Amino acid sequence: MSRILVTGGSGYVGRFIVERFLADGEEVTVFGRSAPPPGFFSKPVGFITGNLEPGAFSPARLAGFDAVVHAAFDHLPGRYRGGEGNDPDGFVRRNRDGSIALFAAAKQAGVARAAFLSTRAVYGPRTRATLLTEDMAARPDTLYGRVKLEAEEALAAMADAEFTPVVLRVTGVYGPAGPGRRHKWAGLFDDYLAGRKIEPRAGTEVHGDDVAAAICIALGRAAPALVNVSDLVVDRRDLLAIVQDATGSAHPLPEPADAAAINAMDCSRLRSLGWTPGGRPLLEQTVRALLG
Repeated sequence: MSRILVTGGSGYVGRFIVERFLADGEEVTVFGRSAPPPGFFSKPVGFITGNLEPGAFSPARLAGFDAVVHAAFDHLPGRYRGGEGNDPDGFVRRNRDGSIALFAAAKQAGVARAAFLSTRAVYGPRTRATLLTEDMAARPDTLYGRVKLEAEEALAAMADAEFTPVVLRVTGVYGPAGPGRRHKWAGLFDDYLAGRKIEPRAGTEVHGDDVAAAICIALGRAAPALVNVSDLVVDRRDLLAIVQDATGSAHPLPEPADAAAINAMDCSRLRSLGWTPGGRPLLEQTVRALLG
C-alpha cells in the first residue's frame, strides 16, 4: 500500500483520481480548503486543510507520502481561461508559485513521485487540424496556459534519481460529478431539453476515470516525463443526439460544428504504456447514466 496525497481531491477531476486510488487499495489523503462531506468518497480518506498560497506547503506537512498528485487549481468557478478574473497577480501566485512550492516541499520531504495535471492550453493556437504532440514547442496565449507551463518547467527541473515527476497535459474532462453536484454538461442538457437554441461547438474530451487510469500508469512505472491525455473529439450535435435518443425529445439538434478543424492530441506515448480510454462506448454509457 502506498500513501498518496491528492491536492484538489474533492474537485471535479480530483474525485476520479481519489476513487481510483481507493479502489486500488491505496491510502489517500486529500489536500484542500474544506474537508469533503461525509460519504463524498466511497471509502474514508485523510484530510489536510490548506490553500494554494506558497506558504501553505512545507516538507513537514508532506513527510511520509510516497507520491503527490497535484490536481488543485484556483480559478473563478467554471472558468480556466480567464479564470484569473480581476486578480491576475493572485492567480499567478497561487497557481504557479503555489505549485512550485508544493513540488519543492515534496522533494525535500523525500516524496519519490509527483504527478502534475497540466492542460492542453499550454500548446496555444495552432493551424487548424494540427495534431498536438508532446515534442512541440509550447506557446500558450492565455495566462492560464502560461501559468501551467511555467509550473511544468519548474517541476521538470527538480527531477533527479530520488524524485521522479510526470506532467499530464489533460484535455476537457467529462463524467459524473460528486454527490450533490452537477456534471459539466448539466446546463447544456437542460437547455436542449427545454428547447433552447444550442450553438454549434466541438472539443476534445476524456472521461475522468481514464484520467485517473493515466495517472496510475504514469506513477507506477518508468513513464515519460510528459504525456498527453485525451480521447475523443466530441461535437455537441453528436452528444445531444444521445440525449435525444435516450429521452425521446423532439427538439432539433444543433448544426454540426467544424470538428475537422479541432487540434486533437496525440496520445501515443500514453497508449504505449497500456492506457486504453473508453472511447465512444464510454461516452454513450456515461451520457445515458447522467440522464438517469
